[in-house]
This record gives sequence, C-alpha cells and structure tokens, in this order.
Amino acid sequence: QVHLVESGGGLVQPGGSLRLSCTASGSFSDIVVMGWYRQAPGKQRELVARTTSGVSGVKTSTADSVKGRFAVSRDNAKNTVYLQMNSLKPEDTAVYYCNCDADVRQSGGSFRYSYWGQGTQVTVSS
Repeated sequence: QVHLVESGGGLVQPGGSLRLSCTASGSFSDIVVMGWYRQAPGKQRELVARTTSGVSGVKTSTADSVKGRFAVSRDNAKNTVYLQMNSLKPEDTAVYYCNCDADVRQSGGSFRYSYWGQGTQVTVSS
C-alpha cells in the first residue's frame, strides 16, 4: 500500500558529496517515521538517519558514524525524505535503503506498517 522510490546513488570520489531522495506513494493516512538505512557487503543493515513526525514537528536523528557529515531532511508536502551526504569516505560504500513507518486505514481501523525501498548503491572510491 506504500511504494518507496529512491534516487541519487552513484559513484563518487572520497571527500565528495551525494544527495539521496526517497518519495512515498500509495494509500496511507500519515507517515510517522521516514529515513535511511544502509547495508555494506558482509555487514548487517544499519540505521543511518531518520525523521520522526509528531505534534511538535519533525525531529531528526543521525548515527554517530555519519554525524557532522550526513544530514537528513523531509518535505511532508511531497512525502519525500532526503539524505545529504558530504565528506564521503570509502567506508560509506553500501546499498542505501529508504524506510518508512506509515499509518494505513483499513476496515478494522488504522494500522502502522513498515515499508522498504528497493535500495540505491552508493560507492565511494578513487
């Protein structure tokens, strides 16, 4: 019921920048959490950064490993989350996945589900 489409991955040299985008479409009443995970070869998927929408606005959180280099932002009107990645390092090489927790109205009420995008490859290499 929610489809996530990512874009913006690619090959970049160390020290370079990339901006990832992820747009949600489908049938949902609200997207509560929207953010980014990554998975490098042979490693577990890890949280990179995410946004949480609440009554007081949108809050962001970023993993310590990318703090100061990556920034997550969200455009609620476009149902889109962005990940600005600066000062990229070879260890940032991974498949980056968009994830969201969305509220979906069904016959029995409103339920929250988690959805994943198909992933976009980011390679940092000289």
